[in-house]
Amino acid sequence: MMADLTYPDVVNFAVPFFIAAIAIELAWIVIKGRGGRYETRDAVTSLIMGAGNVASGILLGFIAWGFFMWLWAITPLDLGTSLWVVLLCFVLDDFRYYWVHRFGHRIRWVWASHVNHHSSQHYNLTTALRQTWTGTFTFMMVVRAPLILLGFHPAMVLFVGGLNLIYQFWIHTEAIGKLPRWIEAVMNTPSHHRVHHGRNARYLDANYAGVFIIWDRMFGTFVPELDSEKPDYGLVQNIGTFNPIRVAFHEWVGIWKDVTQRGLSLKDRLRYAVAPPGWSHDGSRDTSEQIKAKHLVRTPQDKGTAGFT
Repeated sequence: MMADLTYPDVVNFAVPFFIAAIAIELAWIVIKGRGGRYETRDAVTSLIMGAGNVASGILLGFIAWGFFMWLWAITPLDLGTSLWVVLLCFVLDDFRYYWVHRFGHRIRWVWASHVNHHSSQHYNLTTALRQTWTGTFTFMMVVRAPLILLGFHPAMVLFVGGLNLIYQFWIHTEAIGKLPRWIEAVMNTPSHHRVHHGRNARYLDANYAGVFIIWDRMFGTFVPELDSEKPDYGLVQNIGTFNPIRVAFHEWVGIWKDVTQRGLSLKDRLRYAVAPPGWSHDGSRDTSEQIKAKHLVRTPQDKGTAGFT
């Protein structure tokens, strides 16, 4: 079996493109006076978060890589390295991404790592770089295990995952409106991903796609961007800080405080870690389902419309 297969680190190669694209978007916004907004402290925080993500990958990447190579050693399957195998791996890994992303919004332990990506109240290309420092500790690497056991080399799996991340960079913008209908039907686009970053009740827990929006259409999590309702970016409860340390770790601290409260049952302590974000033992907070339900009480005419079906 191919133990020494290597692929280029495409994310690092894409860094000059990221920088150039950010400069172009910023110039477009300044010249045209539309297409989004930049706030210096917010953008700097996003850039620091991106650098921290790279650093954490260097420091902790051996954990996932060791796990993947152990799986590769025990699987009897090897699909090879043909172009069709790489393409199939790309599609299946995007399916994997959909579920990891969905878990990241429905399991608080995973949300604690992903929440920083949603912490900006702006939506521009720097937001794409606001990435986690703690992804290793969510153990979501196990969701990639089936790909490796099916015979896709770990290096190939990480390579297509990098391509997936590069694709997602350009969809973090307000400078691009809706694209032709056939593209919007199949691919994740800026319009679809703006919905995902919205904290509007209508837009919560929607559009988890990485590259192909078809997964959301298949599994009932697709919500279109409505011209009548602009996404309001950020968290349901915004943290109001540009401190990257707090951005990276605030939800982990919140979990610790909740789990260590006095007088809770073991079940409630566990639920504070694995139940959907917003769950509380005393009903003092709201999950996304409860937020949607309360919205419909206030605005019953929205029942049956996008995001409330």
